[in-house]
Amino acid sequence: MAAVEKPGWPYADCVCYELVHRRSIMRYLKLKAFMGLLNLVLLLGLALFLPGWTVLYWQAWLFLSVFTVCVVAITVYLMANDPELLTRRVQVGPMAEKRKGQKVAQSFASLVFLLLFIVPSVDHRFYWSSVPVYIVAVGDILVAVGLFVVFLVFKENSFTSATIEVSSKQFVVCTGPYAHVRHPMYAGALVMLVGVPLALGSVWGLLVVIPMALIIVWRLLDEESALANDLPGYLAYRNKVRHRLVPWVW
Repeated sequence: MAAVEKPGWPYADCVCYELVHRRSIMRYLKLKAFMGLLNLVLLLGLALFLPGWTVLYWQAWLFLSVFTVCVVAITVYLMANDPELLTRRVQVGPMAEKRKGQKVAQSFASLVFLLLFIVPSVDHRFYWSSVPVYIVAVGDILVAVGLFVVFLVFKENSFTSATIEVSSKQFVVCTGPYAHVRHPMYAGALVMLVGVPLALGSVWGLLVVIPMALIIVWRLLDEESALANDLPGYLAYRNKVRHRLVPWVW
């Protein structure tokens, strides 16, 4: 009976190289994800405290705490359970989009998103709004609930890229939040956006939610068109789940 040869050093070297390579990629991904998160929090901090010209803005500090804890928790979950999705999510912004229309839309969305924090900051500076503490608490709860819905989407669907695209391995997901609306991530984002001005104690900030909602609807419809054309089974799913964004409404 012939002896079975054990893998030699070349094989072992390849395995070691592959492990080192994967670990290097994961370290880079973690660094990129946390640096992106840090930059976002710093940007929001500047948008909240510079226009108001004060750090004595407890609503802003509370909001930043709630937002940061939720987003860090989601990021850590993706690192441990779905690094491929995290890779898709860190490619974000107008330059990451492949369609010219979406590049324009994302650029406009970025500006409006900043206004969602700048307007409440100015509101706080000039005392335009008088929002009771319990409404501020409701706003922070809405922010947390919206981000929790986003987390449920990430947990259910590993193909939720930050850009509009259809992967070659992608398939239709119809379970979890997708059983109720076709675009639950946008639904969660909308809940969060409504909560932001309230959490910051600003009534005037709610006006900024209107253009943000219109951008979400525009992006949603464009994404639906791409999915209907390129994702097998999506038309049947669309006929099964009738509502796009809000259950029993639209």
